[in-house]
Amino acid sequence: MALGDFHLFSWKSKATREKEQAEYEQWAFPYGSKQRDKLETLIKELCPKEPTAFVMMGYLTCKELYERILQSTGSVEEAQEILINREKKYKNVIRKHEMARCIALVQANAQIDENCEYPSAEEMRTRIAKLEVLRKTKKD
Repeated sequence: MALGDFHLFSWKSKATREKEQAEYEQWAFPYGSKQRDKLETLIKELCPKEPTAFVMMGYLTCKELYERILQSTGSVEEAQEILINREKKYKNVIRKHEMARCIALVQANAQIDENCEYPSAEEMRTRIAKLEVLRKTKKD
């Protein structure tokens, strides 16, 4: 039993916790383990020296924030600008130099279908560079 599995102060039943976990996994990876595996492969290509779980945590946090902002603004450009230029607000989970990468992963994820064909690592690096320029342009 892992420390995270120890529910001393959980007021939720096991069935409720399992249901919430299944809903979260459906939200995070609507195409299931195939999607998760391909995303992890892409992350390993982009960040070979970083733990995949750490990058995935930033990605999932960014996904939630991005979707929330996109829902309220209705604009992809505004959502990415808000995240890029307010990264200090999220620095406990996503470091400044990681925000562009996280946004690029979220946007690539939004464009896939059941085939789970992500862009190449090289194409992702180009997308990340464009997002980083956006931050520099807006701050100057």
